[in-house]
Amino acid sequence: MEKIESREKVELERGEGFRVPVAVSTIRAREFFKHPSFADEIFGPSMLLVLVDNDDEMFDIAEGLEGQLTATIHGTDDELSQNRTLLSILATKAGRLIFNSFPTGVEVCAAMVHGGPFPATSDPGSTSVGKRALRRFARLVAYQDFPDSALPDQLKDSNPLEIKRFEE
Repeated sequence: MEKIESREKVELERGEGFRVPVAVSTIRAREFFKHPSFADEIFGPSMLLVLVDNDDEMFDIAEGLEGQLTATIHGTDDELSQNRTLLSILATKAGRLIFNSFPTGVEVCAAMVHGGPFPATSDPGSTSVGKRALRRFARLVAYQDFPDSALPDQLKDSNPLEIKRFEE
């Protein structure tokens, strides 16, 4: 594996002394296949570029990945449209696909997903942030044929708690 670059330039705003070196490394696909640990997810400012000789190697690498929180693709719009097979594979491997950007963090909003297939999460149908995260703490109960007067206030047609409701 060749080390391309390592810089000590990332600083957190919590004060002096909080520094993390940036690491970018490369490896040829044939070597990558010999060392399964290179496919392990790494947190922090580090990147492993796997150099492939053809599309089949690229697809084999993508297929072999375990569940990831994110998968990042850098390229042009044309390159993106020419690589639908890769996108299709990565959509089964990651909870968030990123194009020409970096997975810088999460925001609690309706559009955010921070989860993915196992082992990135134990529940691939959920997320740990955003409105959908509430489903992890909910248990469905159906009140079949109950009169409105016997329902919990949250479910009454009159909506006495003025809960904002939405249809799924």
